[in-house]
Amino acid sequence: MSNSSDDTRVILQHWREAVPHDRLAHLIKDATRALVRALQVRLAEHDVAFGHWTFLRVLWESDGLTQRQLSQQAGVMEPTTYAAVKSMEALGYVERRHLPGNRKNVHVFLTETGRGLKEKLVPLAQEVNSVAIEGVTPDDVRTTRNVLLAMITNLARDEMELEAQDRRVPSTRELVNRTR
Repeated sequence: MSNSSDDTRVILQHWREAVPHDRLAHLIKDATRALVRALQVRLAEHDVAFGHWTFLRVLWESDGLTQRQLSQQAGVMEPTTYAAVKSMEALGYVERRHLPGNRKNVHVFLTETGRGLKEKLVPLAQEVNSVAIEGVTPDDVRTTRNVLLAMITNLARDEMELEAQDRRVPSTRELVNRTR
């Protein structure tokens, strides 16, 4: 297994020397990877998986969502949500239950333990954000935020336009079947 400081050195060398003018998508991917790794290390110290963090964040804001709604808000497929919720239930972070009069939908609710994690974990994410923007001016942070939000908006619009043309991301199974 490689050393993370070696990985970081290689990434920085790549950006500064090999492709200093490469596409933003690649730079954002590497920044995301670094942010995720920094948070994973901190979450692991509290025995919380990064995959659970995503769902906990959503539930801290909107407790009691259906598994489908939770999938949509987390931006993952329903089988991924099902597996994560099942695991978080075993850990005592959430409970699944039907609401009175609705036997169809299963809703996911935080337990006291799950709610209590917010006080411990949110400061870890704040710490990672502080580390990431160290030495960056508040104006540059604001500009970066505005640019990223504009990119997200533009790409969401593009995706809707593609969907209107019946163009979408195919499943892995569909792609494999196309090559046969």
